[in-house]
Amino acid sequence: MAKLTEKSSARTAQAKINFQKMKTILTNKHISIETRKRALQCYIEPVLTYGCEAWTISKQIQNKLEATEMWFRRRMLRIPWTAKKTNERVLYEANKRRSLVRTKRKR
Repeated sequence: MAKLTEKSSARTAQAKINFQKMKTILTNKHISIETRKRALQCYIEPVLTYGCEAWTISKQIQNKLEATEMWFRRRMLRIPWTAKKTNERVLYEANKRRSLVRTKRKR
């Protein structure tokens, strides 16, 4: 379990690094939110979920994946952590449902 948690942590870190590399596109308000969501889904989520077919989803890993997904969404919408917005409100503003864990389970 420790190795799996380390691998998922490494995947999370790599996905966040890739997000930062594409930050100018993913946080640009002149690009529609739909286009930015598709770019996130195409370029960032595969990095995060690489090898996920072999993962056993524990509650800890599920929470980590959901937290990472919300990290992406908040940054895309430029919502600071100090803004008192719930995750559900952020998802509503992004016009999106949580999908990362569901996608992983389908694989």
